[in-house]
Amino acid sequence: MKIAFFELEGWEENLIRAALPGHELVLSQEKIDPLTLPAANDFDAVSVFVNSEITPEVLAALPSLKFIATRSTGFDHVDAAACKAKNVAVSYVPGYGDNTVAEFAFGLILNLTRRIYRAIDQIKEADSFDLHGLRGMDIKGKTIGIIGTGRIGREMIRIAKGFGMNVLAHDPFPNAQAAQEMGFEYLKLEELLGRSDVISLHTPYNKDTHHLINKTNIALIKKGAYLVNTARGPIVETEALVAALKDGTLAGAGLDVLEEEGETKDEMKFLGAGSLQVQELRTMLQNHMLMKMPNVLITPHNAFNTQEAMERILGTTLENVQGFVAGTPKNLIPGT
Repeated sequence: MKIAFFELEGWEENLIRAALPGHELVLSQEKIDPLTLPAANDFDAVSVFVNSEITPEVLAALPSLKFIATRSTGFDHVDAAACKAKNVAVSYVPGYGDNTVAEFAFGLILNLTRRIYRAIDQIKEADSFDLHGLRGMDIKGKTIGIIGTGRIGREMIRIAKGFGMNVLAHDPFPNAQAAQEMGFEYLKLEELLGRSDVISLHTPYNKDTHHLINKTNIALIKKGAYLVNTARGPIVETEALVAALKDGTLAGAGLDVLEEEGETKDEMKFLGAGSLQVQELRTMLQNHMLMKMPNVLITPHNAFNTQEAMERILGTTLENVQGFVAGTPKNLIPGT
């Protein structure tokens, strides 16, 4: 079987070869998307990471493809409907670093509420030890709203409890047992927004969570609250976010993900391709506005990125590939 791995860093190669002996392996550090198709097109299986895009165009360019293993928990970069139509199975990594992402999200919360990045930058750039503008707030006794109480969301709740925070949660599928055991309360989204001092997003991205935070409900947020998103960019409507930061509804935002993230990262390529729509261009410009705002912290989709987590991701992915090869696929995404 011919199996290709894209977006590798190099350290994975020996582990991949040891796990998949007897197969023809193609190991690449390049991503794969409609603009960067590989020279070969006869792969039986491919493994990709979050910067690749599996679209109908990519599937059409790989006629032998039967299986995709994404090395991620989120799979919005894979067109599941197109894969199903082509009879291409898709696996994902259900969990790899619940604590990894939660720890990063709390790092953003502490940075926002205590002005840590601003204080460090002030000393590095201006040699100034002036405390003006650096006064923060305690999080002990404050209320955090966790949207999405899956593995990462529950880890956030554990950490928040350790800081002495009150915890509210919203999830379309409430976990009553977890709420009782961990001591938190489920609310409707609108009520959670109005009562939370900090809001942290940990829901998957799909058609139901697209612009879950939007122009209509962002106005319900408790004035002066902080928003943290380490889930997926399009869960938050960018235009609404910019407006809420400007008018003071939000005191600040910590964003590890952005709407139109890929286009913003590689603007020249996408502008040159001439395929962007007006709304995509608007969002890219709004992302640049966010980058310039002093009360916004943006990181490059880095919450997953610890060595321990990457090793767990690769381990599960190799098990997924081995399962497919053996005719017993596992961890298939819904709908494929």
